[in-house]
Amino acid sequence: MAETNLYIVRHGKTMFNTLARVQGWCDTPLTKSGRDGIHYVGLGLQDTKFEEAYSSDSGRAIETMRILLGEHPDGKDIPYHVDPRIREWCFGSLEGAYDAEMWGVLPRVLNFKTEDDLFATDVSFEEIANAVEGADTANWAEPYTQLRDRVWNGFEDIAQNREKHGGGNVLIVSHGLTIAFLLSLIDSKQPVRANLLNGSINRLRYENGKFSIRAINDISYMERGKTISDHTDE
Repeated sequence: MAETNLYIVRHGKTMFNTLARVQGWCDTPLTKSGRDGIHYVGLGLQDTKFEEAYSSDSGRAIETMRILLGEHPDGKDIPYHVDPRIREWCFGSLEGAYDAEMWGVLPRVLNFKTEDDLFATDVSFEEIANAVEGADTANWAEPYTQLRDRVWNGFEDIAQNREKHGGGNVLIVSHGLTIAFLLSLIDSKQPVRANLLNGSINRLRYENGKFSIRAINDISYMERGKTISDHTDE
């Protein structure tokens, strides 16, 4: 049986990413630079064989996956599935606000003066999720346990299914906070991150019911793709 590896890509840069606005369940399309970045990631992944592909059901994730599969020599033959469980967190009434507004509110809910003070401590994703729920006046944000179970079950089911069918590599497009949250669920020593780069790859291995982390925030595939593109244009 082949090893089971998940290549989890953060979607390409969007309009709201560029404008520094909160984007969870709300959605905006990729910008030109965002599409270009994912084009390079796709070129960098051309030599990696994938048994199947998954993305969240958000438009930005689907758009990202279509670009990646379009650049892969086997892209038309790779089975592609959409799974709503691996979408981003829901920020409720904070959706669409400027990032600075949300990260101004959440520290105060948790009794910190600033965002920097919050991230300088051992604050947990559970505390942040509870703060989002507390600050959400629309009552749309998911309770922590529901969020945890959704994210964990989504990725674990993908890994278990691939292992059961002989292993191999799975290409996945998900979201910054969701990916960082998954890493912390796998390894509690992982820091709370809100800085995974658009187009970065986070690689996991799944074996005998357990995940292990192999790479975090890896942009080497994008850099390789840029090199390939530059040589092609010469």
